[in-house]
Amino acid sequence: MDAKIDDKLLAAALAARENAYAPYSKFTVGAAVLADDGRIFTGCNVENASYGLTCCAERNAIFAAVSSGARSFKALCVVADTDAPVAPCGACRQVLAEFPFEKIILANCRGQVKITTADELLPYGFGAAALTKNK
Repeated sequence: MDAKIDDKLLAAALAARENAYAPYSKFTVGAAVLADDGRIFTGCNVENASYGLTCCAERNAIFAAVSSGARSFKALCVVADTDAPVAPCGACRQVLAEFPFEKIILANCRGQVKITTADELLPYGFGAAALTKNK
């Protein structure tokens, strides 16, 4: 994957961030997912007064892609206004581990970027292999 694609994903994530609904934390996050077929899906965080019902940008982007039929992905980019590139929460890391991603792009609004993988974000993650051992 080339830098132009990474830049396109970052731009899509930044645009999605503008739609975030974060009246409580004021912490707005955007994400963009690149499917294997070239389609880009975006998501933003959506908060709720009942905090446990809040859904992160990364999961919203992945769920949008899945609901449109995508099942395999090249990359995900997540961006927020943080001092360092923002990292997904634990729940998002578990969702990322469910699907094959070639790379995960962590970014902030200042242009800092860190490239990583789902395995690096969630070592020893729980996955389908754990479920098949019980059959």
